[in-house]
Amino acid sequence: MMNVEKTAAIVGVGLIGSAWSVAFARAGWRVQMYDERAAACEAYGAWADATWDAMVAHKLVTAADARAARQRVTLCSTLPDALDGACYVQESAAETVEVKTSLFSQLDGLIGKDTIIGSSSSGIPGSAFTEECKHRGRMLICHPVNPPHLIPLVELVPTPWTDPEVVEKARGIMTAIGQTPILVRKEIGGFVLNRLQGALLNEAWALYEDGVASLDDIDATVRDGLGLRWEFMGPFETIDLNAPGGISDYASRFRRMYSEMNNGRKKGPWPDDVIKRADEDRAALLSRSQLKPRSEWRDGYLMDLVAFRKGMKRD
Repeated sequence: MMNVEKTAAIVGVGLIGSAWSVAFARAGWRVQMYDERAAACEAYGAWADATWDAMVAHKLVTAADARAARQRVTLCSTLPDALDGACYVQESAAETVEVKTSLFSQLDGLIGKDTIIGSSSSGIPGSAFTEECKHRGRMLICHPVNPPHLIPLVELVPTPWTDPEVVEKARGIMTAIGQTPILVRKEIGGFVLNRLQGALLNEAWALYEDGVASLDDIDATVRDGLGLRWEFMGPFETIDLNAPGGISDYASRFRRMYSEMNNGRKKGPWPDDVIKRADEDRAALLSRSQLKPRSEWRDGYLMDLVAFRKGMKRD
C-alpha cells in the first residue's frame, strides 16, 4: 500500500482536510496542503502531532511509521505550490456552491493534464460547481465520513460528464490508501450516506418532538441496539438474517408495518423550539465545555474499534 512516489494535494485544512492528510500520508503518499486561512494552517501542526500520537498509543501505527508519515506532509503557502506534482487533489473547502465553484475554477486552470480532483462535498452534487470547467471530466465527488483517517467509507459520485475511467482511477486511489469506496450511480442530493443518516435523524427528531422517548433513550436504542449490528452489517444483510426465509420472508412479514409507520409523518425542517429543547437536554447530559474532550473520547473509541476490526478475520 506504500506509494511514496505519488503526491496528493489537500485543499482545505479544516477537520476533513486534515484527516485526509493522515489517510494519504499513512499510505506512503507525499501530501501537500493549502488553505487561504492562515489560522487553519497554524492549527494543523498541533492537531497532527496529537492525532499521530493517539494513533501510536492505540497501536494503529508504529512510532517510526508515524514519524515518517508526518514528515511526508507539507503545508504550502500558495495553491500552485500545493498542486505541483500532484496526481490527485482532494478538495475540502466550505460546503457552499459559491465557494466550490470559485475554487474549482481556480483548480481547473492549475492542475496537470492527468490530475484527478475529488471533492469532499457531503451533499452538493458535483454538477452544481464543475459544469463550466474545461477539465470537468476529471472531477467527481469523493465524500468521506468524518474522520476519514478512522472511518474508511468514501462515496464516489460522478457527474454526468465525469470520465468513467477517472471514476475507476479514483476508486483505485481510495482502495490503495485503505479506504472503502462505494459508487453512487446517479447524482442525488445527500448521496447515499447522508440520506440514510437523514432518515434515521428525521425519525429520531419526530419521536423526541412527540414525547415518545427521551433524547438519551433514543440514543441508547441506536448505541446499544441497532448500532451493535450495524457496526458490521448493513440494513439489507440485517433483515436477510432476521427471518428464516431471508429477505423476501422478512419483507412479507413486516413491509406493511414499515409502510404504516410513515403515514402521517410531519414534513419540513426540524422545528426551532424542538432543537432548543434538545440542546438543553444534551447540555444537561454533557456540558458544552466538554464537547471537545468528548469528541476526543469518540476518536479514541473509534481507534480501539479500528484496531479490533483489524484483528478480526471476516469473510
